[in-house]
Amino acid sequence: MQEFPIILKGNIFSDHRGSMRFINEFKFDDVKRFYFIKHPNTSFVRAWQGHQFEKKYFYPISGSFVIAWVKIDDFDNPSENLLPEYHILSAFNSEIVSVPKGYANGLKALEPDSEVLIFSDMYLEKSAKDYTKFEPDKWFDWEKLIPIR
Repeated sequence: MQEFPIILKGNIFSDHRGSMRFINEFKFDDVKRFYFIKHPNTSFVRAWQGHQFEKKYFYPISGSFVIAWVKIDDFDNPSENLLPEYHILSAFNSEIVSVPKGYANGLKALEPDSEVLIFSDMYLEKSAKDYTKFEPDKWFDWEKLIPIR
């Protein structure tokens, strides 16, 4: 069964004690590890990381990011005409973007010192063998936030 990227929406609750962000729909059933990425500035693009078998979830901790994903047709020789999609992840919203296996993804901070938490359904050793790198400017213009065609 083909999986597609989804955005899980949560909510934010605030009162006199502080605030709480939550996403009650997110289940940790397949999560094997997690890690944080922090971008000190908005100039660096971390893209494209392709995974044939690994699924990832992205949750913003601070600041905001543009996250883009593209379905890879052939990991050895992908088409130049693939059409990526993107979403703005912000710490002011409570959302997780789920990118399933068979996709490449990329990130760019929209604010300095933005940080994102990534959950993976693979242990590091297996993930490292499933990693394919593509050039950052292959399918997406990270400044204009539009696909390159």
